[in-house]
Amino acid sequence: MNSSERENIKAAYKATFTKKIEEVSGNCLADASLLKQYQALAEMVMESITSQWAKTNTLYNKNESKQVYFFSIEFLIGRLMKSYLSNLGVEELVQECSAEMGLDYEAILAQESDPGLGNGGLGRLMACYLDSSSAMGMPAHGNGIRYKYGLFEQRIINGEQIEVADNWLKNGYPFEIRNPDKSVIIKYYGQIHSENINGNLTFVHENYEAIMAVPYDIPIKGYRNETVNSLRLWSAEPLEAFDLPSFNQGHFLNAVRHKSEAEAISQILYPNDNGFDGKLLRLKQEYFFVCAGIKRIIVDFKRSNNNSMDGFSDKICIHINDTHPALCGPELMRVLMDEEGLGWEESWKITVAAMSFTNHTVLPEALEKWPVDMMKDLLPRIYMIIEEINRRFLLDLDNEFPHDLDRNHSLSIIRDNYVHMASLAIVSSHSINGVATLHSKILREETFNGFYQVFPKRFYSVTNGVSPRRFLMNSNPELKTLINDSIGPDWDHNLFDLKKLLNYINDPVFYQKFDAVKLSNKVRLANYMARYNNVTVDPNSIFDIQVKRIHEYKRQLLNALHVLYLYNRLKENPNLEMAPRTFIFAGKAAPGYYYAKEVIKLITAIAELVNNDPSLHDKLKVVFLANFNVSLAEIIYPAANISEQISTAGKEASGTGNMKFMMNGAITLGTMDGANIEILDAVGPSNIVSFGLSADEVHHYQKYGGYRSIDIFEQDPRIQQVLHQLIDGTLGYGLSFQAIYDSLLLYNDGYFVLKDFNAYADAQNQVDHLFRNPTIWTKMSISNVANSGIFSSDRSIADYQREIWKII
Repeated sequence: MNSSERENIKAAYKATFTKKIEEVSGNCLADASLLKQYQALAEMVMESITSQWAKTNTLYNKNESKQVYFFSIEFLIGRLMKSYLSNLGVEELVQECSAEMGLDYEAILAQESDPGLGNGGLGRLMACYLDSSSAMGMPAHGNGIRYKYGLFEQRIINGEQIEVADNWLKNGYPFEIRNPDKSVIIKYYGQIHSENINGNLTFVHENYEAIMAVPYDIPIKGYRNETVNSLRLWSAEPLEAFDLPSFNQGHFLNAVRHKSEAEAISQILYPNDNGFDGKLLRLKQEYFFVCAGIKRIIVDFKRSNNNSMDGFSDKICIHINDTHPALCGPELMRVLMDEEGLGWEESWKITVAAMSFTNHTVLPEALEKWPVDMMKDLLPRIYMIIEEINRRFLLDLDNEFPHDLDRNHSLSIIRDNYVHMASLAIVSSHSINGVATLHSKILREETFNGFYQVFPKRFYSVTNGVSPRRFLMNSNPELKTLINDSIGPDWDHNLFDLKKLLNYINDPVFYQKFDAVKLSNKVRLANYMARYNNVTVDPNSIFDIQVKRIHEYKRQLLNALHVLYLYNRLKENPNLEMAPRTFIFAGKAAPGYYYAKEVIKLITAIAELVNNDPSLHDKLKVVFLANFNVSLAEIIYPAANISEQISTAGKEASGTGNMKFMMNGAITLGTMDGANIEILDAVGPSNIVSFGLSADEVHHYQKYGGYRSIDIFEQDPRIQQVLHQLIDGTLGYGLSFQAIYDSLLLYNDGYFVLKDFNAYADAQNQVDHLFRNPTIWTKMSISNVANSGIFSSDRSIADYQREIWKII
């Protein structure tokens, strides 16, 4: 467009925005708060999107498109305003107009809260998949829970994690639409009796407790196209919010008791399930959004299919993300039989054809199971159906493998007085996939080997991916500009085009520009740490970063022990030749996970020791960033030099943080675990630093023994010194990390921290030497960006479409 046309567009925008400010605030623009400016802009965005949303839904119905529904306990979508503006193609316009109107664009965006709808990679993956599906014009939607307070807001007080409520909805959420007319009744408890109606055995649920599931829909706008898919989140509400007779009788608490009990279902993500009540609430949550989602899918399908269930599995794919939504299978069976009048065989055929399952873990504690008595009591009809699914499955096993009865029993969905959800998901689905090559291999050969022998054609592998729009284009705009200037803008629709950057792999001018972008991003993160952590760091130091959920298998402990070892080296030799290093940690520990909280406490204690020692001359700094979320991640990933991916080999399913770091030019320092293996394949061994035991070696030790951590301890003076410092007062008066010390020595180091310590220290030394050669380091960093196309979530969605969903 010419300059005159652009000026007309800008004038129209300014007039509309000014009018919208008056509507939302009752004030003129000059008197409107930042919050009101944000709300006005949000309303304008929604007005632009909702018409496309309606057209998309109409088009899907007209074309009778096959649609995918992601069922997930988490959807970590992050702030949406910037993504909406970018996807609509108006971000530059809004930035220019804001500046000309004297408004602070970045401050307006900062008014948006991060939605508290997830915790880590599981939920962020779903958000990336929704983003990619819309960007590719593919009909895929989300189905989850609208948590009022999310997981929790993490604060670090006196070095310890403190959890407070994350009231992300305190100012409302402008990007959701409440649809009470699409509410669903959820039934808990009660009794089931059967009746013979017109010659059909019919099951009737009586004396149940009813909860209302109310949907809130969020539009998922495609990148520079007309597609808008939906994320539907369910909120739990009572049928009757207030018991007036009880109140009038003076029973004030009883008057609101049912309201509180109902709303508890959608209050927080992952209630502490160490006790019975927590487990019960978790199970209520899982059935809540499954039941509501399945019901609305069927209602909508029948409305557009002449009130018939014919062809349901040809047009609907119910994709369950890990085991939390595993009740989708029996719930779909319940609706098909009890409400639609279909027989078992026909219902089962539809269910298996419609269901697909992504598994995200090999850790036994993460493979959910529920006590039979709890399931039977809370969900009596669902338990009956699970029993029948299991009975028929075991009968088939005994017929097919008649001489392997013990093995057959080990595959039972119900065993040892528990309902095993992964087993239920596998039996109920036509497709089961792992999320990285190694992970899928472990599922086939170890974790689910028995099921693989029964259903070999059901198992697939689809490596995870991340949204390049969120984690490169939007969060690293300077790098985006440099890439556009170098290879043109078309890569934004095909990330494999980043390989064209290899044409600049030996270009000193490009190196200089690339390094300037990285330094700018490091300065931004350094300013953040100065503001929120009161720690001054050198942006020219190595930014060595590990950000992820705090868990033993992810081995933040290995990283922390190495920092302590490096501190000891500097104390022994203040003139040690090394590049200054800033170690950055972030991540939340589950509220009931004592050991993980001790690791956070250890990291903060090491930070206190290191950062306040003037003899180090700022060669070493340690920072723990509180309350890791998507918005903080968008500052962290572009600034990283080193991406710490150091999980015990064979324990990480895939990882997605490793991909986000790589996409922004960080060098992976990691074990050959999860998608690190595919990163190695993509960039080549000269552009990654790997170390440690292999998954096969870990498996061998765990199966056959032969590892004694005390032997490592006794043979390595460095480890002796570091471990003694955990308990001798080095880390602060009265501070002792005896539980960590005991886990490593008394309990034989279950995650092989000490076994891998020497190899990790050598790898870190290699990193130091590489970084001190700027030409080599920059070449490695550019190579990582250039080869990151395979880790786009667009590629992942294309793989799912080709292998599993087969949308026409």
